[in-house]
Amino acid sequence: MKLSARNQLPGLVKKISLGPISAEVTLSLPGNLEIVSVITRSAAERLNLQESQPAIAVVKASSVILAVE
Repeated sequence: MKLSARNQLPGLVKKISLGPISAEVTLSLPGNLEIVSVITRSAAERLNLQESQPAIAVVKASSVILAVE
């Protein structure tokens, strides 16, 4: 797989919650971190996502929201 995006976070699928239209996928990342992605249900089915499966979260830099206290 080749991607132009540099913001790639490899991890393992921890949890998949399928809804009627979308799916929420939680990835466990190194350092005891997690990231959650919402994708279409059809995309989750097409990717054949399974818990404990390696996966990569690819983040578009212009879509990241930062916050500070």
